[in-house]
Amino acid sequence: MSDMHEHSVAYVRDSMLEQQPAPVTETGLVKWTRTNLFSTIPNTILTLVALYALIWLIWSVFPWFANGVWDASSIRDCREMLQGQTGGCFAVLAERWNQLLFGFQYPSELYWRPALAFILLFVAIAPVLFFQYLPSKMLVFTALYPFLAYFLIWGGSILAPIFAMVGLAAGYLVYQRFVAKSFAMGFFGGVIVALVALWILTSIPVDGILAMQQVESRQIGGFMLNLILGTVCVSLSIPIGIALALGRQSSLPIIKWICVVFIEFIRGVPLITLLFVANVVLAYFLPPGSNFDLIIRVIIMITAFASAYIAEVIRGGLAALPRGQYEAADSLGLDYAQAMRLIILPQALKISIPGIVNVAVGLFKDTTLVSIISMFDLVGMIRGPILASTEWNGVYWELWAFAAALFFVVCFGISKYSQWLERQLTTDHR
Repeated sequence: MSDMHEHSVAYVRDSMLEQQPAPVTETGLVKWTRTNLFSTIPNTILTLVALYALIWLIWSVFPWFANGVWDASSIRDCREMLQGQTGGCFAVLAERWNQLLFGFQYPSELYWRPALAFILLFVAIAPVLFFQYLPSKMLVFTALYPFLAYFLIWGGSILAPIFAMVGLAAGYLVYQRFVAKSFAMGFFGGVIVALVALWILTSIPVDGILAMQQVESRQIGGFMLNLILGTVCVSLSIPIGIALALGRQSSLPIIKWICVVFIEFIRGVPLITLLFVANVVLAYFLPPGSNFDLIIRVIIMITAFASAYIAEVIRGGLAALPRGQYEAADSLGLDYAQAMRLIILPQALKISIPGIVNVAVGLFKDTTLVSIISMFDLVGMIRGPILASTEWNGVYWELWAFAAALFFVVCFGISKYSQWLERQLTTDHR
């Protein structure tokens, strides 16, 4: 019996064969192409049609870039150099780049100031965008940046932004003092104290004290104006939108209905109407002889417009949270401000990221509407001083392609950052 058991095992492997490489058709570019482009007959047809359209587009547009003229003083010189060939007159970009970026009235010797403010913008927003990797101490520079940027772009006395910073700091101290007792008392008390302090401090004459060359708001234009409006309005509309969303869900009828009326009215009015109000109608409500800067009026209207949309986006995020999150905050003994800051808002804002980014991208593109009220932003510069000149009247594609490229870079960067942030904040693995 044991002899039969010893011969029942015919072969026992004492070594393993080396792993063989996968077939060429199942790895790398070949597999990706088969899976994504030629997996079925309809997909193959669509792929071939798309490739034909792409090749045709490149074949048609490439000569326009390859034969482009970069050194000419007018469109007539461009046409003489091209001699009937297909080519773009990019000399208008080389000739008028400063007007496209800074406007036609901003002093050329001061271009370094808005350029420096633009570079410092990335330093200021870095601890906000990449808070996981940068020390929180950098937020001090983030808080100081708006006042520094104002001083660099507009100039004037350095005491003006310092006084503004002191007024806002006073409002923040009041907010910190009373928010533990009542969120509404801390929030509205801080806003009132900040406004009163700003009104008192800005009435102090500071002309000529520690001053740089001052630039008027009407001298600011080009893509710089779009960046100023986009950055300021997006930065202000997010916290205001959060406050409106919370106010709309408030148990206090007065606060709730004020927020509801504001949101529904602003969302029901076109932005261009609000810009006309900022440009014309708002002046009738000001005291006689008062000078309310047009850029500030436009910032107020665009911010109000964006805040109403962001408030609805955040309200959707709050509504998406399960009731158990609110009950968990109550079971921990947290008050309203603590529950919102520690539990509710972080989750609601995470859910609302795509919607907030969508509003921010749309808002940045909508800054071009200010050209309708005679503000010379990038679009206003193209439609006005550049195309109205005899040298470049007739150059369209080159200028509008340049404008589209600038807006695409900014909007695409915002979109890619939001996708990255969503991946970083992902906590559920499904």
